[in-house]
Amino acid sequence: MEAMLECKNLDAVLIAAPDKLHAQAIGAAARARKDILCEKPLAVNLADAQAALDAVAKTGVRLQIGFMRRYDPAYAAAMKRIEAGEIGVPVVFKSVGRDKDAPPLAAYQSNVNGMLFYNSTIHDFDLARWMMQDEIAEVHAYTSVTIRPEVARYGDVVASVVNLRYQKGAIGNVESYVQAVYGYDVRTEIVGSKGSILVGSLQQVPATFLSAEGGACVLADHFLTRFADAYVAEVRDFVHNILHDRPMRVSGADGMRALAVAVAAENSHLAGKPVSVDAERVGAAR
Repeated sequence: MEAMLECKNLDAVLIAAPDKLHAQAIGAAARARKDILCEKPLAVNLADAQAALDAVAKTGVRLQIGFMRRYDPAYAAAMKRIEAGEIGVPVVFKSVGRDKDAPPLAAYQSNVNGMLFYNSTIHDFDLARWMMQDEIAEVHAYTSVTIRPEVARYGDVVASVVNLRYQKGAIGNVESYVQAVYGYDVRTEIVGSKGSILVGSLQQVPATFLSAEGGACVLADHFLTRFADAYVAEVRDFVHNILHDRPMRVSGADGMRALAVAVAAENSHLAGKPVSVDAERVGAAR
C-alpha cells in the first residue's frame, strides 16, 4: 500500500480491506494526501475512528464512507418522499438484514473482521438515523448463537435484534441474521404520523414459505446482486464530487455516528441491558 500511495499521479483511493484495517488505511491515505472512499465501518472502536478522522482533518483530504444503500434507487426514492413530508413525522423504524450463506469459520478465526454489528448491522444503523432524520439515543441488543455456538468463541453472534430509542422520542428495531439460507433479504419500513414507506417488501400474500429449495418469492442470492447498481452509483458520485470539488454525500461524521451505535449495541450485548449511545462522540461528529 505504501508504494501505491507514493504514486504522484494517484489522487484518490478506495479502501476495501478487512474491517479492522480501515482506520489504519484511512490514516495512511490521508497522510499521503489522497482523497478516500472507505468501505464501512469507519473502524471497529471509537478511538481508532477518531484517530482516522483527525488524520483526515489535519491533511484536508476528503473522506466518504461506503454506506451504499443510500445510493440504491429504492432507498433513495423512499428518502425523497420522507423529506417531502409524505409520511409525516417518522415514529417507528424497522429493518431486516439477512445474508444467505453462513460465513466460513475461517472468517471468524482470522480476527480481521468486525463482529455482526460492525460488518453487517451498521448498514441498518446508518439507515436508521438517515431515514428517521434523528440520532439514536439508546440501544438494547439481543443476540443468539443457538444454531452455531462455536461462533461465540470468536466474540461474534449469528443473529441479533437491536431495539432503538431516538433522541426525539421515536423507536425502532433492527434484525440481522447471517445464514437465512433462502436468499439475501433486506427490507426496511419507516412508519410516520401520516403513513408508511416500505423498501424491499415481500409479496403481500396470506402466507409465504421460503427455504433453501425455493419459495413463493424470488430473492437475490448475494449482496452484490441486490446492490450492484448502488455500488456503481456510489463510486461515480465519489469521483464526480472529487472532480467538481463538492462535499462528500456520506461523510466521515456519518461513519462515526453509525459506529457509535454499533459500539453501543456490542456493549449492550455484553452487558445484557440497554446502553446509551455515546452522545459526546455523536455530537463531536456533527
